[in-house]
Amino acid sequence: MRIGIDIMGGDFAPEATVLGAILAHKEISSEDRIVLIGNQEKALEILKRENINPDFFDIVHSTEVIEMNDHPAKAFTKKPDSSIAKGFGLLAKGEIDGFASAGSTGAMMVGAMYTVKSIPGVIRPVITGPIPKPDGSHSILLDVGLNPDTKPDVLYQYAILGSIYAENVYNITSPKVGLMNIGSEEEKGNLITKSAHELMKDSTDFNFIGNVEANDLFTEGKADVIVCDGFVGNVILKEAEAFYTLYRRRGLKDEFFDKFNFENYGGTPVLGVNKNIVIGHGISNDVAIKNMILHTAEVIEANLSEKIKEAFK
Repeated sequence: MRIGIDIMGGDFAPEATVLGAILAHKEISSEDRIVLIGNQEKALEILKRENINPDFFDIVHSTEVIEMNDHPAKAFTKKPDSSIAKGFGLLAKGEIDGFASAGSTGAMMVGAMYTVKSIPGVIRPVITGPIPKPDGSHSILLDVGLNPDTKPDVLYQYAILGSIYAENVYNITSPKVGLMNIGSEEEKGNLITKSAHELMKDSTDFNFIGNVEANDLFTEGKADVIVCDGFVGNVILKEAEAFYTLYRRRGLKDEFFDKFNFENYGGTPVLGVNKNIVIGHGISNDVAIKNMILHTAEVIEANLSEKIKEAFK
């Protein structure tokens, strides 16, 4: 397995990204390789300072960086030697099995759509967010920001994509799918959710349990996959992040609420594209980068993109 990591992506790159790669190297199999994509000189400086043998990694040098304030599509075209463009080039050619970055989400999506492309039949790729439950398990929320406006058939596909992810990466058998709504009754919601419910209620493509409400998010045994548009999902995810920040500032300590720390998850895969791509948080530190790399390895190991291709044939 060869895992590509954009070491120039994120607010604290390349320091946090290289340190995160070092932490991940200690936990992956000796048969696997982490490929550092970015400024070789800076990477070697950090490895030398940390007394880490550079032979533990493959390094692919790049001379450019797509910044967070760059226009994603223009930057991807105008900066062909950027770490993100180089990463997608390696991914498209099969020289790496997965590519992860905490850099520009827009540029990562441009790269995904222009190089590896969507899986035929997938209307819109999607990104997810994990929602912890008190029993130690997680549900999967999607979309969490990629597509703020969606149609009922797109939400239907989210249920398929989320179910495949839950089953193959989180090892949940026949994951229960809930549609986020303002009430549990079938007739509740706006035109989009009502129409989506009508499509989903008799589906044999996934295990649909009906509408779920926001107060069901942390209920054990409820939904394993929670479907919503990217506008709603992003609000939910950021509210959870804000709640965790408030909790920490008040000096509280609780094992369950500690699971809201995004560092524990590192990144989220882009579901519905032809290769394994994982996007991390821009403020990722070394621990978050480590977990992003390890989750990329899990996605590769699960052969997730191929499983989705099979489902959409």
